Amino acid sequence: MEVLSVQHLHKKYESFWLKDVSFSMQQGRIMGYIGRNGAGKTTTLKSMLNLVHADSGTIRFFGKDMQDAEFEIKQRIAFIFGSVNYYPQSKLKTISDVYRRFYTNWDEHVYQNYLSRFALDPEKKINQLSQGMSIKFALALALSHHAELFILDEPTSGLDPVSRDELLTIFEDLVDHEGASILFSTHITSDLDKNADDITYIKNGQLLTSQKKDDFVSSFRLIKGVSNSSNESLKHKIIGCSERKGEISGLIRSADQKDFNDFEISPADLDAIMIHTEREV
Repeated sequence: MEVLSVQHLHKKYESFWLKDVSFSMQQGRIMGYIGRNGAGKTTTLKSMLNLVHADSGTIRFFGKDMQDAEFEIKQRIAFIFGSVNYYPQSKLKTISDVYRRFYTNWDEHVYQNYLSRFALDPEKKINQLSQGMSIKFALALALSHHAELFILDEPTSGLDPVSRDELLTIFEDLVDHEGASILFSTHITSDLDKNADDITYIKNGQLLTSQKKDDFVSSFRLIKGVSNSSNESLKHKIIGCSERKGEISGLIRSADQKDFNDFEISPADLDAIMIHTEREV
């Protein structure tokens, strides 16, 4: 089942333009939405959720139009944008008492389990939490009303490696055992290596691709070799081409691999693909 469809989304600011973004997502998948800071990830997510008014485009969740069924849709999804930083003098239990009133499927037992799992003290105030603990609190709230689709903006930002791994394990459990779907933006590509099924990549407000992660990664290769006159004509095929001390390196399409017989060729990963793609003018 298609849980999300974004079609021809546009949003123009004075210094930034989200241009014709289109992608879709199936149930039970984890999609990583990648791009540099400022590429348009947050603008896309907020436009999808009607938190920012898009100039044009169609957003559908579970086959329903966001403009026609916003309340029903938002009962079935969970979303967080960074840490909880509002009402800094309020206790966690005060925030959760307000939060639970908005969701008909709020599950107090699940919420208490996450408080325990994340070692969160409900008597603490927001301003007493570290950045990482504040993110965990936001996640505890988001995970406690049996959402079918989770939309998370940089959810692992500010977390230590152990906490990030714990969160990614929670993502896997939600998908594998509860049939949930997860869309999360990130520039930490190593998080996606662990459990993302799909990759949607945005650069300067424009979508570069949206496809299965394994297909995306396998479509590229890293190359390295001596720079000389005989391979000068190949440079236009090298993405993010770099030359240093007589050596040339960069990223190529796997389909072009046959043209680089004199180069050292190795598999690419998400990190390398993003670095070289962003280096490309």
